[in-house]
Amino acid sequence: MPTEILMPALSPTMEEGTLAKWLVKEGDTVSSGDLIAEIETDKATMEFEAVDEGVIGKILIAEGSEGVKVNTPIAVLLEDSESADDIDTSAAKPEAAPAADAAQKAASAGGSDAAAAPAAAGATPAPAAPAAADGSRIFASPLARRIAADKGLDLASIKGSGPRGRIIKVDVENATAAPKAEAKAATAATPAAAAAPAGPSADAVAKMYEGRTFEEVKLDGMRKTIAARLTEAKQTIPHFYLRRDIQLDALLKFRSQLNKQLEPRGVKLSVNDFIIKAVALALQSVPDANAVWAGDRVLKMKASDVAVAVAIEGGLFTPVLQDSDMKSLSALSAEMKDLATRARDRKLAPHEYQGGSFAISNLGMFGIDNFDAIVNPPHAGILAVGSGVKKPVVGADGELTVATVMSVTMSVDHRVIDGALGADLLKAIVDNLENPMVMLA
Repeated sequence: MPTEILMPALSPTMEEGTLAKWLVKEGDTVSSGDLIAEIETDKATMEFEAVDEGVIGKILIAEGSEGVKVNTPIAVLLEDSESADDIDTSAAKPEAAPAADAAQKAASAGGSDAAAAPAAAGATPAPAAPAAADGSRIFASPLARRIAADKGLDLASIKGSGPRGRIIKVDVENATAAPKAEAKAATAATPAAAAAPAGPSADAVAKMYEGRTFEEVKLDGMRKTIAARLTEAKQTIPHFYLRRDIQLDALLKFRSQLNKQLEPRGVKLSVNDFIIKAVALALQSVPDANAVWAGDRVLKMKASDVAVAVAIEGGLFTPVLQDSDMKSLSALSAEMKDLATRARDRKLAPHEYQGGSFAISNLGMFGIDNFDAIVNPPHAGILAVGSGVKKPVVGADGELTVATVMSVTMSVDHRVIDGALGADLLKAIVDNLENPMVMLA
């Protein structure tokens, strides 16, 4: 029986995407692992692999379609013994539902649910994407899900052999039936959060500026995600802020000496490289602060995985430098340059910008003296870094002198880090930056 190919979730937070390009056409034979499409998420354009073998019987979503919801049928896959005649062509195609189409549909539908007809009546829809007992998603192909349902198999007990551990047809065919693990009712724990007050509608805002000239800019996936996540962060994370001034003269002198020695190797260290290293080592010195919020618990991390905000056109990425405490300054510098370049080209893979326990946002190169950054969940904190400027300071001997001073503000999630613990972490960061040679010990 024909099998629907569904719009994949290419990252844990993906809810919809743009089907940028088909790499196959109707009638093409595909095998597990073959590239069949390019899909734009809110962060990057990624290639989508087939997870089962067969023939592309029908393409349901045209390339270039925006706002395609995860698990929407995008094509129909035929098995060897099937033909395109097995697909019911009279069935309505699924909608990608771009904003303009949605508005038009709302105006003309008159409350009818008829448009929600399945994409292909002749294609048996796979059961909904299953979840493990802990709520995490189990990745399985539509055909594997259907066979598992027919055989009474629990997908949580099957190890996948497909791309990235996805469960495919051969895995469920070789598995023996076992009683399904009973899903836990998610009734108890969390009281329903009060709905946040909604702002004025788009039409209401536009009406305020009636008669004034303006350009309406459509939100892309990245902008929508940034808006949603930062609104969530400010509404749900109890932020508090710690501020310190850091004297940079010793670091700038040390950096200059290192860069002269590293010049033959083509390495040039930035102040930001030292900040990454200082944060990574501080998280090891204050291990209770190297943690993330996980809903009903705190996860204490072992390694220092530090995220760094990178501005790109239309938004930003926070690529993660894993095991930053174990890497040399030159290795961190090279990795950061590579991640930043690929971030600006939107070529990062999801595992390169997900995770981490702490972030850095540096606006010093733009001449910003200081600012307060928003914690990016599930991180426990973020260090906002300003520019280094010459200021009069009182020296250790009581004499007035001039020093290069950089202002930093650490935004902290109070659910994970309390005030005294946050102060210890920021002190460790300051000590590392004001005594840079210690970071090489």
